[in-house]
Amino acid sequence: MVRSVYVASVTGETGKSTVALGVLEALTRRLGRVGVFRPIVRSGPRPDYVLELLLEHDGVDLPYELCAGVTYDEVHADADAAMSTILDRYREVAARCEAVVVVGSDYTDVDSPTEFSFNARVAANLGAPVILVLNGRDRSADDVRAVAEMATTELAANYGTLVAVVANRVRPERLDAVRAALRDHGTAYALPERPLLSAPTVGDLLHASGGELFRGDPARLGREAGGLVVAGMTVPHVLDRLVDDGVVITPADRTDVVLGVLTAHASTTFPTLAGVVLNGGFELPPQIVQVIDGLDLGLPIVTVPGDTFQTATTLAAVRGRLTHDSTRKVQTALALFDDHVDAAELLDRLDVARSDVVTPLMFEHELIERARAGPRHVVLPEADDDRVLQAADTVLRRGIADVTLLGRRDDVDAAAVRLGLDLDAAQVVDPAGAEPRERLAREYAALREHKGVTMEAAREQVADVSYFATLMVLLGLADAMVSGAAHTTAHTIRPSFEVVKTVPGVSVVSSVFFMCLPDRVLVYGDCAVNPDPTAEQLADIAISSASTAAQFGVEPRIAMLSYSTGESGSGSDVDKVREATTLVRDRRPDLSVEGPIQYDAAVDASVARTKMPGSDVAGRATVFIFPDLNTGNNTYKAVQRSSGAVAVGPVLQGLRRPVNDLSRGASVRDIVTTIAITAIQAQSVAAAEHESPT
Repeated sequence: MVRSVYVASVTGETGKSTVALGVLEALTRRLGRVGVFRPIVRSGPRPDYVLELLLEHDGVDLPYELCAGVTYDEVHADADAAMSTILDRYREVAARCEAVVVVGSDYTDVDSPTEFSFNARVAANLGAPVILVLNGRDRSADDVRAVAEMATTELAANYGTLVAVVANRVRPERLDAVRAALRDHGTAYALPERPLLSAPTVGDLLHASGGELFRGDPARLGREAGGLVVAGMTVPHVLDRLVDDGVVITPADRTDVVLGVLTAHASTTFPTLAGVVLNGGFELPPQIVQVIDGLDLGLPIVTVPGDTFQTATTLAAVRGRLTHDSTRKVQTALALFDDHVDAAELLDRLDVARSDVVTPLMFEHELIERARAGPRHVVLPEADDDRVLQAADTVLRRGIADVTLLGRRDDVDAAAVRLGLDLDAAQVVDPAGAEPRERLAREYAALREHKGVTMEAAREQVADVSYFATLMVLLGLADAMVSGAAHTTAHTIRPSFEVVKTVPGVSVVSSVFFMCLPDRVLVYGDCAVNPDPTAEQLADIAISSASTAAQFGVEPRIAMLSYSTGESGSGSDVDKVREATTLVRDRRPDLSVEGPIQYDAAVDASVARTKMPGSDVAGRATVFIFPDLNTGNNTYKAVQRSSGAVAVGPVLQGLRRPVNDLSRGASVRDIVTTIAITAIQAQSVAAAEHESPT
């Protein structure tokens, strides 16, 4: 049965797109195919930005035209015919999905009571319970309650069903009072105002003012404006009023202000700006243009024809939108929803049961959700890589982990400005600094004294960021490390072999890939570390892989792979697998393991019935242990390419502290996912140490 939910409001500017995005994210954590639908879209040639935002969300694969109902003009012309069209188009979307997020209209063309009544009737006709979003901005708890009562009465009159009330844009100090005021309406949540979500971009300001980009990087037009500074005073007073991500408005003939502001932006002692608007229609003197070009700041400088008052008034009225290409806003909105809405409770109210199918997106969301439940501290040694910094920004915004970046604070801040990131919450440690480098060197020298390592040699070694970060993990200055975006696998994990070492009872460090197929997740090991493991090492790899699988929600059924199944083959290679299987059974009789077994018999039930009837593993294996690196690495890549599977990893296992390696071609998303996995591993280490302090 398709389940749908209708996100509606009774006025404009409630921020319901934030709520809709959060609900969509929550649904994709549980279900494989989630759709979106917009019953009424804005009239005109431009696409509906809310629908575009939701269609860009991972896990939604539907065309825009299918998900758009009717325009306001069609509703005005014939409301009944419009309703019929909406229902027909909704059914087309619902036929392709397990659940649908329906987002009500935006109050741009008709008066509020009439528009909300129409939305309520649409929801009733779709059989979709309503999440009512209220604008709590500058409203008291009593005011919000009054609006809720009016809206719920109107909803009931149109036979709509209320599932939850969300007051958005509430002053932080009023959150508890607003939630209490809405308790009579059942499930209720309150979200605080986040200025970033309504902040316009520099591009929005340019468009609204009819201006032109005079100088600067066009890519930075997507930067949100943190405030407007009207520079109508002398330079020192202007500089006192600069704010982070501010946009300075000044007449183009005030060259003293222009140069002062640009110099302050280039300085590390003043806030960084998002843009400069030069009004009045004046041309800058060529000498000033020469200075600007020589500074090469990339800062957008916009020219507009109007006077200062006209320009400031126009720009102050511009409100930003949550759009699909505003990455910072999207991450902030998702984090806001996660922090203030109990998504599990809400989905239970909607009667959305967790699907037996596990899609790659569902697996990824589950990782992030688990990491957020108990954030750990992850050190990222490659702070000079833009991808790592972008991933750190997402990790911090979503509360996935606390982050330490290895690098110079000035360099990190400069890169954050260039990329439009917020890394203020990241701890930044300079590995060239005296502390904690000396402490790490002493520790390394003590650990490697038996190898003849002196303090001088240790100081030189810990200057390497991989050694520096690994020693931080060993000494508890961080819980885990993720590296490899700009370094080889050997460079990343060699220090962990030397100083972190393996957990008791495990002789070898190994790795697994989570192979996310369209409907399930399998575990492949070892595909990245051990070229030709012995039977004993292969048994260790199998046991470690089973533990990793269980840790991440995959029920371990282990297939010890070989070129023959059961007793049908012989030779040193198959004998090694046979011996390893026996060792696993002896050491862990609680595990389900089968081997030697061929891949087809391990994964295909019909083949299993022929080759290994009666086996609990054959045909339904979830953990696949390859006999050597050559087989494992090629197989995972072949499956990835031929089936479209998403390969997550490699995830290292067997170490006393979590250290994970990235592919040098890793995307920002890959890095975020690996950090989440590593944080979950660190949670398990912390839990085990808490249970057994010795």
